Amino acid sequence: MKRYIVLCTLLAVAAVLYAQFDPQIGQYMYMPTAFNPAAAGEGDLMKVSGLHRMQFTGIKNAPMTTYFSFQSPFVIGKTRHGAGIRFMNDRYGLFTNQTLHVQYAYRQRLGKGYLSAGVELGFVSVGFKGDSVNLNTLKGSDYHHADDQAIPSGAKSGMGFDMGVGVYYTCNTWYAGISYSHLTMPMIEWDEYSSVRLKGTMFVSGGYNWRLRKKEWVLKPSMMVMTDFSSWDINISFMTEYKEKYRWGLGYRIDSSVAILLGIDIISGLQLGYTYELPTSKLLLESYGSHEIYLAYGFNILKPKRTNKYKSVRYL
Repeated sequence: MKRYIVLCTLLAVAAVLYAQFDPQIGQYMYMPTAFNPAAAGEGDLMKVSGLHRMQFTGIKNAPMTTYFSFQSPFVIGKTRHGAGIRFMNDRYGLFTNQTLHVQYAYRQRLGKGYLSAGVELGFVSVGFKGDSVNLNTLKGSDYHHADDQAIPSGAKSGMGFDMGVGVYYTCNTWYAGISYSHLTMPMIEWDEYSSVRLKGTMFVSGGYNWRLRKKEWVLKPSMMVMTDFSSWDINISFMTEYKEKYRWGLGYRIDSSVAILLGIDIISGLQLGYTYELPTSKLLLESYGSHEIYLAYGFNILKPKRTNKYKSVRYL
């Protein structure tokens, strides 16, 4: 298995790399600004949130991802807007990726909720630990040579301008959004022999709140599709919420994994979530599963009129 990971890493560093850049997350329903800038300022909450994912634990150099996001709604005259900043640090194999984006969303009242259009501008940095490549694994290979110039020597990194767009609708009972990242398809050049071009990724997400007769119980099915049109990631989740404080449920990533999701509001505005994801593929023989921790704090800075009952569909 380790040789397989090394081989895949070397194949990825050919002269130009085309691959799905954006990492998987299990608690996508709580951190929509990680993939859709139009969700910035959603609801009435100023919110600081963070997420850390350890994927395929037990495998050396397995993916590890950290997200940080700050977002806030604001009002100009009679119009509503949202703004935010998000940071991602991702490490997988010998690659390291960092992104920093500033987000803006214009929010228009539509029906019982708000329709938002958003854009994000920022930078993406991609690095490769060429000094950690074990060239001994190439001995006897018919496809690679230890002196292959397409394999960067030493640590390499580069940066490029990045842009994303999105549309998002949310009301009391449901939400849906579509976004597209890496619209500029930035080219990261390490040297004259090796470079990385990021392909755009489309995200489609949605969820529904179904309140039962006993109003303290709410069922929350949701789904997210992520694709660069050459590979697909489809995640379906079914959560149950009790007394607007306790949450638990199951998730299924098609042809990839099953997950247990847990969450609790520790105090007013402070939310903690945890996900354990178990592979359904042959990775189960090598990995102990994936762990994901989510923590967020939000507080209301827009005081709506008494006749306005709208708030975030995730924080009823």
